[in-house]
This record gives sequence, structure tokens and C-alpha cells, in this order.
Amino acid sequence: MPLYSYKATDTSGKIIKGSLNVPDEKGVAARLHSMDYIPIRIGPPGKERISLDFDLSKRVGAIFKNSFTKDVLTFTQDLVALLEAGLPVDKALSILAGVTETDGFKEIIKDILKSIQGGSYLSDALAKYPVVFSSFYVNMIKAGEAGGILDNVLNRLGVFLESAQELRDYIKAAMVYPAFLAFVGGISIIILLTFVIPKFSVIFSDMGQTIPLSTRFLLGFSEILRVYWWAIIGVSAAGYLFLRRYAGTRAGRIKIDKYKIQFPVSGELVKKIETAKFARTLGTLMKSGVPILQALLLVKDIIGNRVIAKSIEDIYERVKKGESLSKPVSDSGVFPSLAIEMITVGEETGKLDEMLLKVADNYEKIVRNMVKKFISLLEPAMILVMGLVVGFIVISMLMAIFSINEMPF
Repeated sequence: MPLYSYKATDTSGKIIKGSLNVPDEKGVAARLHSMDYIPIRIGPPGKERISLDFDLSKRVGAIFKNSFTKDVLTFTQDLVALLEAGLPVDKALSILAGVTETDGFKEIIKDILKSIQGGSYLSDALAKYPVVFSSFYVNMIKAGEAGGILDNVLNRLGVFLESAQELRDYIKAAMVYPAFLAFVGGISIIILLTFVIPKFSVIFSDMGQTIPLSTRFLLGFSEILRVYWWAIIGVSAAGYLFLRRYAGTRAGRIKIDKYKIQFPVSGELVKKIETAKFARTLGTLMKSGVPILQALLLVKDIIGNRVIAKSIEDIYERVKKGESLSKPVSDSGVFPSLAIEMITVGEETGKLDEMLLKVADNYEKIVRNMVKKFISLLEPAMILVMGLVVGFIVISMLMAIFSINEMPF
């Protein structure tokens, strides 16, 4: 039988970790319940160690950026498990404060617990940390509290956050090898131009004869790179800072985002990513009881592309006037036709929230396939470009060396 590791709590709030030989995860849960333990997390052995490794890298990353994305996901999933086991919110938060391994997030949970014990709603306590818990998250919790279905809403939140995290991780992981390839190839070419080529330039300068044009170009470029490297770095840094500052302005951000969705290949990818995010967020909010107008405002805030976010503002205004969702979505010219057709069907059948979640599932799969195809084309293209650059350098040097043999002595 397979071995499963678990993390659970007893009735006093003490955390217990261990492993059991049982057929499946349901068997682990049943065994733990028979021992009067409340399961928090169940998984194959080694999973806990992997999560600790991620926590370590996350702590290092927190020095540079206050991001608790994975902490929030784990917090949500664990809170669901504890609430479904019948624990009150304050007791569940007390347990989570004890098991959370990220120091900064542990203090946040403790402060939230203090607010709850002081009589605050969970949504109000979470709203004190807008950088950690988004307005989308807080409003979902508020809807769950109002409808008396907090555990169900938290469960949907956990699914939403996990899907979003999986998509982000997939895209990042897919880009690791091309980025590494570009870095190593770029360093190799710089070494050739700044250290290897100058050794030959001394020989060629003493020849007293015209060398091939390609070799002269290469030697000139190598000289510029060696002598004016500081200027090249300075101009590049200034250009980067200018673009970053320009992107920080409203007009600049809109213009850059407009270019992003107009690129032939990457533009379609951006549209599909934002479509999946739009559908997943709106569907999750509506299924949790948030009114569509309020949900659209929340969706607008989490869309990364400002051009698409602006189109959602227009959709909001038209829906506010009484139009159905599908018509302004279609007129925006941003969302794919398949997504629009699925939204229309959802409205006609009265199952818009379910159809939006299906749209999200569909386009997340499409995004994964597009990324996979894009990377499969990008990698050989990068190798080809680097091969051509290195080949040009080698051939230029060989042509100059061969020209030495043609010199009269």
C-alpha cells in the first residue's frame, strides 16, 4: 500500500505530523478522524519537504518583494479544511498561526486573529492588508459571510488561487531554459568579441594589407565594445530606467499594453491569458453570490493589461444600463469569439457562472498549449541565431587568416 504523509491537529490545537500506509487519501482522512485528529494537509511523502524548499526561496525573495502569493494559497486551503472539520474561525486561525512557516505571514495571521477576537468580521480583518489579500479576495469572503457559506466560498477561493498559481508557474517554468540559453549564448559571444578577437587584431594590424570587409567590421565592433563598454552599459541602463518610468505613467502603460496585444504571436497569448483570468475571476465571484456589477469592478482591478481593463470598464457601464454581458464583451474586440459564444450560451441557459468557469478551464488549456508550441519554436530559433553569429565570427577570422597565405613575401 502507498505511504501518505499528513499534517493534522488534535482537539487542543496541537499539530501532529506523520505518515500512514493506506490505499488512498480518503483512507488517511478516515484514519485520522478515528484518532480524533482533524486533517490539515494530506499528500505523498516528500511533499512537505518540497513545500519547505519553496518557503526558503520565498523568504529570500521576500527581501526584495513583499509577495505572499503561495502563503495565501496555503492559508486558504488549510482554513477550508479546518472550517469543514467544524472548528470556529478564531480557533482555525490560531492553529494556522502556529503552523505557518513564513515569519511575516505568521504575524499577519496573528493580527487577523486579534481583530476577530475583538469582534471584527474576517473580511474586515483581511482588508487591513490590501497588499496581501486583494480586494477580490476580501469581497469573496464578505459575500461568504453575508450568505452564511464562508467555507464554500473559501473552497472556491482555494480552487481559484491554485489554478492561477499553476498557470503562472507553468509559464515561468517554460521560460527557464530559453532564458538560460540566451544568457549563456550572450556571455559566450561577448567573451569572443572582447577577449578572443583582440588577440587576432594585433596580428592583422601588422600585415600591412587589406583584410576582408567582414573581418574589418568584426574587429571594429570588438574595439567599440572593449573601449566604450561603459557607455553601452550606461545608455542601456538609462534606456531601461526611461522605459520603466514611462511605463509607470498611465499613458505609457496603456501604450505599452496596446503594443503587447498587437504583436502577432505574443499578442494572442496575452489576450488568451487575460481571457482566462477574466472568466475565472468573474465566474468565481458570481458563483459565490457577488452581484455582476460589483464583480466586474473587481475583475477590472486584477486584469494586468490596461487596455483590456479599460474595455471591462466599458462593459461595466453597458451592463449597468441593462445590457446583457455577451453583447458588450463581443463589441470590445478584445475577447476571442469562442469565449463570447460560450458566455452567450451561459446567459441563455441561466448558468453564466458555470459557463464562465468552463471558459477559464478551456483557455487555460489553450494557453498551456500555446506556450508549449511557442517554446518549441523559440528554442531552435535561438540556437540558430547564436549559431549564425558564432559562425560569422569564425568565418570572418578564417577568411582573414587565409588571406595571410596570399600575401607576397
